[in-house]
Amino acid sequence: MVKIGNIELPEFPLLLAPMEDVSDPPFRRLCKTHGADMMYSEFISSEGLIRDAIKSRMKLDIFDYERPVGIQIFGGDEEAMALSSKIVTTVKPDLVDINFGCPVKKVVCKGAGAGVLKDVDLMVRLTKAVIRSTDLPVTVKTRLGWDDNSINIDEVAERLQDIGVQALTIHARTRAQMYKGHADWSHIARVKNNPRITMPIFGNGDIDSPEKALQYKNEYGIDGIMIGRAAIGYPWIFNEIKHFFKTGEHLPAPTVIDRVEAARNHLQWSMDWKGERLGIVEMRRHYTNYFKGIHSFKEFKQKLVTTDEPENLFAIMKEIEQVYAGYEFV
Repeated sequence: MVKIGNIELPEFPLLLAPMEDVSDPPFRRLCKTHGADMMYSEFISSEGLIRDAIKSRMKLDIFDYERPVGIQIFGGDEEAMALSSKIVTTVKPDLVDINFGCPVKKVVCKGAGAGVLKDVDLMVRLTKAVIRSTDLPVTVKTRLGWDDNSINIDEVAERLQDIGVQALTIHARTRAQMYKGHADWSHIARVKNNPRITMPIFGNGDIDSPEKALQYKNEYGIDGIMIGRAAIGYPWIFNEIKHFFKTGEHLPAPTVIDRVEAARNHLQWSMDWKGERLGIVEMRRHYTNYFKGIHSFKEFKQKLVTTDEPENLFAIMKEIEQVYAGYEFV
């Protein structure tokens, strides 16, 4: 069993990564249904929360059926991080997570996300400000370092644990790599094997199959795995990994009917949460991923991304089920 504060997770938990414009309540609900053990909100700007920005406040929505769930914040100002931590605490998530890993330029330029990797003293001060402002467990997600010449994850892990961080997720790339190149998990293994480190260490980066998940579990000795991009349009990956761990065998691949059901639920829950119009529009980015690999699907995709009425969208999905009944993915 893995523990974060008073949160009890399974022996080797699978975590859904916080992903901007992806990890909202409808998507989290889908991943929970398919085996995710713990999830996080999209990352939330501390400055946005303080300014009462509507989009930032919406990201605070959490629901009992998705617990345990953490809310992730980012920022480069101690006072703002402290105040946003207090705001987050009022909605009663299970933990507060700090993002020190986002490589996107607009975040880094504000001295936040992966930008903080250049200044470990600042990272420690920001984290202390959050810890002092909440009674919830505080965890951190970060990267190996700014670039290959400044990998500092060993120092970061020790110093964060020393001030009270209760779990660390490491994306096994530097900021300079963005999401490209090889994710080098040997650095994560070194942190995990450090005798000073007692908090759970979760690995993130490039896990896209049950085989790879098992290989990395055995090879690097981490406490759990966080899955991000591989779950987009494919929430089945969590249960597939768990089944493979137990049996060494693969679950049957999701059928077209399974995929339509997931897309239909995702659309319905998006409309329920965001409102009909916004739910329909923001769902459009997901269809390609749900129906990836289906031959001659272009016409249906075009209909899905241009139709504005819910009843027509559901009718299109019904037609997809009928046209591709029995379709086998190669």
